[in-house]
Amino acid sequence: MTLDVIVVMDPIEKIKIAKDTTFAMLLEAQRRGHRLHYVRPGALAIADGVAIAHTAPLQVSDDAAGWYQLGEWTTTTFGPGQVVLMRKDPPFDSQFLYDTQVLSLAEDAGACVVNNPQGLRDYNEKLAALLFPQCCPPTLVSRDAKALKAFVLEHGQAVLKPLDGMGGRSIFRSGTGDPNLNVILETLTDGGSQLALAQKFIPDISAGDKRILLIDGEPVDYCLARIPQGDEFRGNLAAGGRGEGRPLSERDRWIAAQVGPLMRQRGMRFVGLDVIGDYLTEVNVTSPTCARELDAQFGLNICGQLFDAIEAGLAQ
Repeated sequence: MTLDVIVVMDPIEKIKIAKDTTFAMLLEAQRRGHRLHYVRPGALAIADGVAIAHTAPLQVSDDAAGWYQLGEWTTTTFGPGQVVLMRKDPPFDSQFLYDTQVLSLAEDAGACVVNNPQGLRDYNEKLAALLFPQCCPPTLVSRDAKALKAFVLEHGQAVLKPLDGMGGRSIFRSGTGDPNLNVILETLTDGGSQLALAQKFIPDISAGDKRILLIDGEPVDYCLARIPQGDEFRGNLAAGGRGEGRPLSERDRWIAAQVGPLMRQRGMRFVGLDVIGDYLTEVNVTSPTCARELDAQFGLNICGQLFDAIEAGLAQ
């Protein structure tokens, strides 16, 4: 079957195609003969109760000198025969929330939205991991700077972060004796008005923050370990980490088996788990990455697996 694949993403002219998983999805959809459509940023809307978008036909090419071409802009009404790739990066702000509400209407009209809009609203990427406490290190989420400080002192070293960041932004490592601990907590909690997360520091970060990809709840056989470089403790690729592919360990597969069934049940078709050592730290549902790197290192076609699952679901 030929589908209309409609992508909601950040500006396509700014992506780095060698590392962009959304771009890999588009290449795979085009290879299969599906029609691509690009949603102009900020152009999801509702007209008389009907979900619509301002879109243009899209062609993509795996060429850093010119990776996309757009046709004429038009208004598209969402409905059957469409796959909508919701791939806008965090932060999860009010506008992102409203876009998921538009996409819920699109889903009600018959479009297949990946990932499920209700799931995107329900699963904050830091908090979703805590649905599986058996997989997680000691963690506290609070607005109370005193409680967060006590947690840090109890564990000696902790990682502190906001709930709405990505790419390693605004993540701190602090511990006993750090003269900056109070101001870090004041900043993250905005004086007690914002929730922040404190998590026991896991020394195994030196061996990498592993990204495990789930497709319909099942793990890809390899993960990408994002290894901190130099004096940096963060492994995020956006923070300068080096990506090294590895086969999944038995513990990785156990964690995936704990998380995968709920993700599949809730329509989270493409999910990225962050695992440090033996511990789950995040469940990424908005725009998980690392497919391009794993494809290149192991000769995989991860987005091919994703579209196999999407097409099989639509054929049922």
